[in-house]
Amino acid sequence: QVQLVESGGGLVQAGGSLRLSCAASGSIGSIDTMGWYRQAPGNRRDLVAVFTSGGSTLYTDSVKGRFTISRDNAKNTVSLQMNSLKPEDTAVYYCNLRRGRVNYWGQGTQVTVSS
Repeated sequence: QVQLVESGGGLVQAGGSLRLSCAASGSIGSIDTMGWYRQAPGNRRDLVAVFTSGGSTLYTDSVKGRFTISRDNAKNTVSLQMNSLKPEDTAVYYCNLRRGRVNYWGQGTQVTVSS
């Protein structure tokens, strides 16, 4: 079993910055992808940024140039630096780790961007 614990998030004005962190523990094993998803009210949960097993990064188009994902393999952590935040970035952000067909999720952390 894998546990994901998120930290960060909160309320920020448009144009501001926030940093999210996620620590993984348990039987991590090999990882296919690890990163962040978000879900706004009434919307589906969508990919924001992830690391692939090959070490490359994937970003959704709307955050490219504003968000940066990073990781510390020794500590099994992944972080998301979010700059130039916009009201449309408001959502619950979830840390995700995927191993084969199994997805593990954190509890989610709220990010609210006021205009």
